[in-house]
Amino acid sequence: MKNLSLMRLSIWAYLAIFFAYLLGPLVIMSITAFNSPEFPRATPWECLTFEWFSALFQDERILNGIKNSILVGFGTVVLSVAMGLAGALMLTQIWPKLRATYYTIIIAPILVPGVVIGISTLVFWDRINRMLGLEADSFLSNGLFLTVIGQSTFIASYCMLVLVARLQRYDMALTEAALDLGATHAQAFRKVLLPFMKPAIASAAVLAFLASFENYNTTTFTFGEYPTLTIELAQKVRYGITPAISALAFIIVLLTVFAALFNEANIRRKELVALARKEATVEELSTGKFKMPGFLSSNWAAVGLVIVACATVVVVGTATVYSPQQCIADVQEQKRLETELRIQELQRQRELRRQQQEAEQGSSAAPAQSKPAGNDSGFGNVFAPSTLSGDAEEDAGKPEGNNSGFGGAFAPNTLSGEEGSEGSGN
Repeated sequence: MKNLSLMRLSIWAYLAIFFAYLLGPLVIMSITAFNSPEFPRATPWECLTFEWFSALFQDERILNGIKNSILVGFGTVVLSVAMGLAGALMLTQIWPKLRATYYTIIIAPILVPGVVIGISTLVFWDRINRMLGLEADSFLSNGLFLTVIGQSTFIASYCMLVLVARLQRYDMALTEAALDLGATHAQAFRKVLLPFMKPAIASAAVLAFLASFENYNTTTFTFGEYPTLTIELAQKVRYGITPAISALAFIIVLLTVFAALFNEANIRRKELVALARKEATVEELSTGKFKMPGFLSSNWAAVGLVIVACATVVVVGTATVYSPQQCIADVQEQKRLETELRIQELQRQRELRRQQQEAEQGSSAAPAQSKPAGNDSGFGNVFAPSTLSGDAEEDAGKPEGNNSGFGGAFAPNTLSGEEGSEGSGN
């Protein structure tokens, strides 16, 4: 029993650490979107503000990047899903001995670095443009075209994997039955296979759009005059970011949560409707009067969706009437006072250090006054003139002209070798 409780506790601790590691940065970045400092930070908290959302919607570069990302995303979705579906159909119908080789070739773009794909896309289509004799600004050199082509090269492989997983559950006998009943291959594909593949196609489209929206490695070589959102954000980081980026991240997180709750609520509602149909009588089913479950009944995702929607409305309404100017002014005044106090403290410490230095200098100067006036170098009698001669008393009795401290070594009569010649000459 103790081992079971310890195991459960360990699992819950692991889940807590895992989700904290996974969602912690998103939570912190969302908090910084509502803090007033000009650099994104969650602590210390200063003032609640919504001005960074306004700054975000006034940033032309960010808005232009979002527009280009959406255009590239839709183009990538169309091309990637089409190529992924074709590749999935080909994989299920190809000769079995060639499936492994074909699968390896189709999956290879996923293993190639995005930088290589971006450079190869740019070089290849530039050569095609020159071979066709087109101008440098033709559509083959257009940033949107190159970005869509470059991203679709590897995103189509992701789409194919999603579609193959769905296609493996498809019964080919349905298509054969449609052909036996007189339908053409196009009609069998459109009316039998395509409805079965719709959920997988929708999932592949969402995956392709998200992969295109966040791609940077390939896009950085192909965007040309159409920078996407990731390119704009990377350029902003080089020169300094503001909490407007946090506001954008918060909006993206909110839209993601809203879409996930909406999808989960829809799935849950379909399950409840199917359960209600199963429990209804034949008469209720024929008349259509069986009890339909409510939108919020036994549907936690729907409840969460309503809560998120209400919270969003409340935040938007608060932002339209709330003004943080007074709070920001108070914080700036408090910072000014703290700066002045810090300056005064530094000045006081500097004055104390100066006084201590003066006191030390005064204490060291007091003993120096009791020494002879000629010996104030602080090195004793080491450099006294009489020290080099080795006999201070004998040096005192010498003539005044021989006070160099080196005896008579440099006297003029020393070189002549006659000590008394100078006196006799006079």
